[in-house]
Amino acid sequence: MAKHFRRNNRIVREQDKHRINERIRVPEVRLVGDNVEQGVYPIDKAKEIAKQQGLDLIEIVPNSKPPVCRVLDYSKFKYEQKKKQKELKAKQQKTVIKEIRFGPNTDDHDFNFKLKHAEGFLKEGSKVKAFVHFVGRQIVFKEKGYELLFKFLEALEEVGKAEAPPKLEGKRLTVILAPKAAKK
Repeated sequence: MAKHFRRNNRIVREQDKHRINERIRVPEVRLVGDNVEQGVYPIDKAKEIAKQQGLDLIEIVPNSKPPVCRVLDYSKFKYEQKKKQKELKAKQQKTVIKEIRFGPNTDDHDFNFKLKHAEGFLKEGSKVKAFVHFVGRQIVFKEKGYELLFKFLEALEEVGKAEAPPKLEGKRLTVILAPKAAKK
């Protein structure tokens, strides 16, 4: 499928990344494919072999000497390429980071409430970014922030582990927890 994009207010059609049949302009090619004797052929002979089978000559590896071409139906080839791309995309894992915010004076009830949420996030496989936000002059109580985060890390020791120790960045004391691998 050709894509379109604008260049200098003109619509330009993007060519397919594989050259086929008449677009291949080299004197000889290495031929591969089903029902084809593999080897190096002059371009005219390779095109004739593809035409006899009612298929297309597709340039797969253009940078090699000589370029590698395959005898295959082009629409089927493009379909397989899309299918492979879709499978690769589906296999990729997306990392989700959930945030939990504390104040330096967070009481026990709020702490336990947020702790349960963090535990749930880690069990579902998300990372958790916990931070203590200091407002105004609260920055003088940063020891309370460290105590709070270390208590938080200790409580979640079974389901997650800290990627790094708590770090003070401006008015935020931050730590990121990654879920531990599930035991089988």
